Amino acid sequence: MNTMVPDISKEIHSEDISNILENRYSVMGPLWVKHQMEWSNGVYATFKDHDKFLIVIYLVKKTLDFYSRNFTKLTFEEFYSRDIVEIEKFNISEVAIALNIPKESTRRKLAELEDIGAIKKLNNRIIIDRNSFNFSKPIDSVIRVSRFLSILSELCFDEKILPMRLTSESLEEIIKKNFSYVWKIYYELQIPMMLGYKNIFENIEAFHIFGTCVVNQHLSTKKLNEEDKVSRDVFIKSLLFSTDEIDGLNAMSISDITGIPRATVIRKLKILLDKNFLTIDKKKHYKTSGNFFKVLMPKQKTVFDRLAKFSSTIYNLTIL
Repeated sequence: MNTMVPDISKEIHSEDISNILENRYSVMGPLWVKHQMEWSNGVYATFKDHDKFLIVIYLVKKTLDFYSRNFTKLTFEEFYSRDIVEIEKFNISEVAIALNIPKESTRRKLAELEDIGAIKKLNNRIIIDRNSFNFSKPIDSVIRVSRFLSILSELCFDEKILPMRLTSESLEEIIKKNFSYVWKIYYELQIPMMLGYKNIFENIEAFHIFGTCVVNQHLSTKKLNEEDKVSRDVFIKSLLFSTDEIDGLNAMSISDITGIPRATVIRKLKILLDKNFLTIDKKKHYKTSGNFFKVLMPKQKTVFDRLAKFSSTIYNLTIL
């Protein structure tokens, strides 16, 4: 049987994708931050606790790592054909350190996950039981990722980085065909991103609330710049200096969008105001401040470098 050998000269490099994301930010940036906040909304909805969800996907990723190390690749349907996921043994200290959660908080959250049956011990095995909680198939996430990569492929094609434009349908098929591997690298994108912003905001809820305000401004700024394909630096500056033309969000709207209780939203908004990440106007609408530009631009560059690596990997699965 003849084995297809990939053509090395056709490999897509993450550095080229990173340049596209940086220089065409007005097109891709709003799409990405919208995807991230929709993903965060789903994360919070599962347990009403970001850290619990991080614990679960960290443990699932350990299983995906095991599959990858043993050259096992499961399709979307194969991975979700059973309601349980066996996970490697772990200890509380490992999880606490990996996710930057205090050890006692980690112990308590793991106990709560056991109480609801999400994590179980079964015949000397540790399993995650998806039947015990609302851990639905990530169909919407797969669709959003596919659409994002399809639009990005158009820019890459224009710059002669990709040999063709890729449809969202073809990308969705590739993701589902290689699901266990793709979702492993997707979690390798998402988990560090959430932890990086957690370090800045002290907790993920505050970042989630802040990010919702950012998405609102990104989409409004995109409309103001819809004829231009401008860089991240130019776009973010226009976002900050066009605040008079952009309506902010009030606490109730933020609560409705995120699912986070209004009392919690108000408490976190006060912290974000004190840190000068947000400003508030006479209508009690919240918008980002200049401090956002100084503090988060370097962190966002790291996120986009990881996103470029993820994107180039999917493209190489598609064309090589």
